[in-house]
Amino acid sequence: MERVNVGQRPPVSKFRRLAITHALMMGGDAAMVVALADSLFFDIDLDAARSRVLLFLVVGFAPFLVVAPLIGPLIDRVAGGRRFVIQVVALARVVLTLLMAQYLDALALFPLVFASLVLQKTYAVSKSALVPSTVRSEAELVEANSKLGLIAGITGAVAVVPAGLLLKVVGAPATLVYGALLFAGAFVAATRLSPDVVASSGADAAETSELHTSNIQLGSIAMIVLRGLVGFTFFHLAFWLRSQDSGTLWFAAVVGVSALAAMAGNAVASLLRTRVREETMLSLALLVCAGAGLGVAVLGGPFGAVLLAAVLNLMAALGRLNFESIVQRDAPDANQGRAFAGFETRFQLAWAIGAFIAVALQVSGEIGFLIVGAVAIVASVHVLGRRRADTAGDRRVRRRRPGRARGRAPRSRSGSASRRDR
Repeated sequence: MERVNVGQRPPVSKFRRLAITHALMMGGDAAMVVALADSLFFDIDLDAARSRVLLFLVVGFAPFLVVAPLIGPLIDRVAGGRRFVIQVVALARVVLTLLMAQYLDALALFPLVFASLVLQKTYAVSKSALVPSTVRSEAELVEANSKLGLIAGITGAVAVVPAGLLLKVVGAPATLVYGALLFAGAFVAATRLSPDVVASSGADAAETSELHTSNIQLGSIAMIVLRGLVGFTFFHLAFWLRSQDSGTLWFAAVVGVSALAAMAGNAVASLLRTRVREETMLSLALLVCAGAGLGVAVLGGPFGAVLLAAVLNLMAALGRLNFESIVQRDAPDANQGRAFAGFETRFQLAWAIGAFIAVALQVSGEIGFLIVGAVAIVASVHVLGRRRADTAGDRRVRRRRPGRARGRAPRSRSGSASRRDR
């Protein structure tokens, strides 16, 4: 008996299995980005590229907009439904990446890239739905998402090294084959994910009511704006930097700094949450983005562009983790997997809409930066104004019903008591 125990390995946790899958998916994405830097995707005439990007953003994300709210709830009710989606996405990414290696210098590259982009967003939604089932308690949920963000940043940085070497020594097709191998590894890893049911039944009245509270709705608005600004800025810089000296190098800096900033945001989010209230952090994120957009509009230049991309990705990472904490706290009776999948779908679509606007507008770099600042200011005014009005309304209610206000037990800030009681 002792020999059997000694030879046994402790079972791999659900979270570790998801973390391995996530790391391989992010590594494949990093390899694809490196390979595309030396392809037709960045060499084609600007006007031709703009029209194609617009077309594929619409064609690619329109089904995502319609299908996700309809198919998502059905997938969540099937055992292993989200696991199956991740497996299909990983396998499809293998096929698409190998096809990219064959059509690097052909116009067929555009639909392949945007199909991969849509699949990337689909994976993000399914991953968000699975995270709650991989942790032992709600207290670990935000920490788990923070760890996944860090894993994504570290894996991307590590995967870029061999991808860059392959690009220089062998060529872009070899880099894409390397990316396809990483996606194949993600498919194998995804087969080991637990076949959990995300949500066995539809949302009841309590869940629906909790998810529509003012705090959660305002947090959702803040995150939609932050994600939209990230998508807008990425595509705005992708086109604008083409007209600058060493534009490809500057855009590579944008991609690299954005990844590092997102990783930093995931690293410090837990520390900040112990010192700053979640709602305050989301409002500050919008205000910082507003200041960065207006400041860089005055500063101008590629360096300002890199700085703005870093700030936006840092604030979006901080905002996401604080928003998740608000959902846990204020919606303890909600199914967290289904709730996070629904919110993540909205945030990914906000990214796509921001990207579409950036490509369609065709404005100069400084005007684009000004747009970022102006949108963040408007969102800040709206969110802060609504919060102030809600606070004033709560005070009026307490003054009118002092007995009930004194007799009611204060709600836990973590919002987890209700779930523990159940």
